[in-house]
Amino acid sequence: MAGRNISYMPLTATPFRHNDQYREISPANLELAKYIRCFWGSEKPYRGAGEITEASVIIPDTCVDIIYQINHTESTVTRGFCGINDTSFLYHEYIRPGHLVSVFAIRFYAWGAYPFAEDSLTDTLNKYCGLPSRFRRLDEILRPQLLEKQTLEERIAIAEDIFQRQLSKIRQNDNVDNAVKLILQQKGALSVNMLARECFISSRQQERIFREYIGITPKKLCNLIRYQCLWNEILSKPVFCIQDAVCRYGYTDQSHLMREFKRYHTMNIEEAKVCAYKDVGNIQDIHCES
Repeated sequence: MAGRNISYMPLTATPFRHNDQYREISPANLELAKYIRCFWGSEKPYRGAGEITEASVIIPDTCVDIIYQINHTESTVTRGFCGINDTSFLYHEYIRPGHLVSVFAIRFYAWGAYPFAEDSLTDTLNKYCGLPSRFRRLDEILRPQLLEKQTLEERIAIAEDIFQRQLSKIRQNDNVDNAVKLILQQKGALSVNMLARECFISSRQQERIFREYIGITPKKLCNLIRYQCLWNEILSKPVFCIQDAVCRYGYTDQSHLMREFKRYHTMNIEEAKVCAYKDVGNIQDIHCES
């Protein structure tokens, strides 16, 4: 199974964001880490201010999310499944004033959700769907405990236990696993025909399987992984050389790279870096840790 065994860590538009209302924690179990990018949510319940929050940019991160929104004031839990995105969008949050709320979510690699699902991921591209039809077993066990367990760590412990018990009976597809591994090794810089040949499968059959397993075509996944590898490099290197990146990731020229980055990110590279670092006190500290 592809995942952590290949060095790939997809990032959001604001990967250094960390506060009481949003925190990411990687799975403690290394086997689960092949499927789950992180658990995320609020560290504990917080009160709504009755104001629409500043817009957050959501970029294509090659992940899919199960999201639970808990209203402790009304004792309700709503949930949904966010399929893979191939476009960016703005997200605003509004919480009724005085209501005590929290969020708990599971972020899978795009190819990591299907093994635990009970239905295909066809037609989930750029959609927020109902959860029970695809993750009924998980939902039946996890959702009733989310009001009782209020900290992020407590909820993660429950979710990890549920997933660990399912590991022995997950659904797997060697064609998809092998293709994803190859795409990650090449950082998305390969053609669909080459991918099909390397995996000994027809392009048409590979596309059909990808739509069911991931919800997206192999070509789009290659482009998104290439974009995410580029975004990683932009943030991890104190000096980013765009010409080197053009060669490394197989773009036609500098204009092609910049155009595709802006298409996925809604802003140019310099604007994206400003957005990523807006909550960071000292950028040099991050580069030293990288």
